[in-house]
Amino acid sequence: MSKLPDLEGLAIFAKVAEERSFARAARLLGLSVATVSRSVGRLEDRLGTRLFNRTSRQLALTDMGASLAARASAIYADAEAAENLVLEQSSQPRGLVRLAIPMSFGLRWVTPLLPAFFRQYPDVSIDLHLSDAVVDIVGEGFDAALRIAVLPDSSLVARHLADIGGAVVAAPAYLETHRLPERPADLEPADCLGYAYRPRQDVWRFRSQAGEEESVTPAGKLRVTNVDALLPMVLDGQGIAELPAFIADPYLAEGRLVALVPGWTLPRGALYFVTPSARARPAKVSALLEFLAARLSRPVWS
Repeated sequence: MSKLPDLEGLAIFAKVAEERSFARAARLLGLSVATVSRSVGRLEDRLGTRLFNRTSRQLALTDMGASLAARASAIYADAEAAENLVLEQSSQPRGLVRLAIPMSFGLRWVTPLLPAFFRQYPDVSIDLHLSDAVVDIVGEGFDAALRIAVLPDSSLVARHLADIGGAVVAAPAYLETHRLPERPADLEPADCLGYAYRPRQDVWRFRSQAGEEESVTPAGKLRVTNVDALLPMVLDGQGIAELPAFIADPYLAEGRLVALVPGWTLPRGALYFVTPSARARPAKVSALLEFLAARLSRPVWS
């Protein structure tokens, strides 16, 4: 005998026992009468006993069938309840979402949205992981992540939410003591501050409007794992940094920072909502995705 019980056979037997009819049980289960009959026959062969006494006009449980019917019905009911519970949870936004997001972006643009999200979805809770490090979504058990990248991880399902530009910036105080660079090659690497989590190593890659390419490898005295940590040094005139638009724009607008080499552009990144799979995505994750997409797809940053 197989180590696994014949759960399908038990469920079909329970429905036949309840209806006292192969035809009615087949109709309720959406199966053919022949399928129902074969399933019960297979279960009888497996158990080595008859479960029904059949006549042309009547279907009656044997003593062994009557003993089994109550337990088979309980198994059927438990399985049905389990399926209904999962279906309900997957169709209604409910439960815990483990979400990983970059720290600076998350604090500025995601956490302010959460009160409105929880008002709209009171049955959803969020375990929020704030870090610039790229997490292993599948391996670390996350439901989703927001990622800022030039290209999304091709092994995951990524939905583009918005483009995010960036600029290499310095404070007016820095330019008071340093020559204004005309091109990336004029930047002093020793003054360029580094960021540890830049994809494919910490290199600033520029392209001119004419298609020229130049790169700078930061070699400054500060290297960080969070971009906000660069701001005090840059604002004090002690260095140059590459900052995303959602951090740099307010300082540029106030004149506290100046964009350098404006005729050159950096690779344009984007914000992605990343999940392990788009198939059978839980309603709680879909609700969060659509909520964030509606509010972040038309950002104020450039």
